[in-house]
Amino acid sequence: MSARVRKARRIALGAGLLGSLVGAPPARAQDGACAAELAARVQRRYEGVRDLRGRFEQRTERASLGAAPSGALEARGEALFAKPGKMRWVYEAPEPGLVVSDGETLWIHDERAREVQRLPFGPGQLSAAGVQFLLGEGKLTEEFSVRAKACGEPTVVLELSPKRDAQYERIDLHVDAASAKVRETTVVDLFGNRTNVRFDELRENTGPDPKLFRYEAADGIRVIDVAPAP
Repeated sequence: MSARVRKARRIALGAGLLGSLVGAPPARAQDGACAAELAARVQRRYEGVRDLRGRFEQRTERASLGAAPSGALEARGEALFAKPGKMRWVYEAPEPGLVVSDGETLWIHDERAREVQRLPFGPGQLSAAGVQFLLGEGKLTEEFSVRAKACGEPTVVLELSPKRDAQYERIDLHVDAASAKVRETTVVDLFGNRTNVRFDELRENTGPDPKLFRYEAADGIRVIDVAPAP
């Protein structure tokens, strides 16, 4: 696998940085009430969480022009989030890698290529990864039009369409209806590519070492500065 493909996967899978409802039926009144109520519960729940860690599995499906999604990429490992805006993704398979942010700078480390990409990373960019709500950022009903699918089921999907211009089309939150915990996120970008992240073994408020969100390039690692997207 080329270094270019590995780097593309890390950006698309790990940070979701490159981040439609077409022909959807009108929402029923009860679905609207369900969406508003569950969105409020999710908001309240994660506003009270200081940090999260757990296992993750990611799958990115690349949309072909006029065709079904193709070229699926999969990865798994461990993720760690902390307020404000800090995150760490440790890739274990299919090959090792690391994505780290201290809330100001994002580092994307490719072990096999022995290089790391460095770019500015502000709070607003977390939305493209679909994890800003796990970090206490954003107001669901203020920033998104919210629809609900499968209301009344154990897992409800909240479809979030941004009210303002964004680098993605939609974010889906797969929410446990009983606890209001987010179990999965799916980001659909402007090209129809889908990145799904499923979380497991989540633990809250474990007090991670702040050093885990900092990165220092070791000797022999090439540092590549990347300009942020306009």
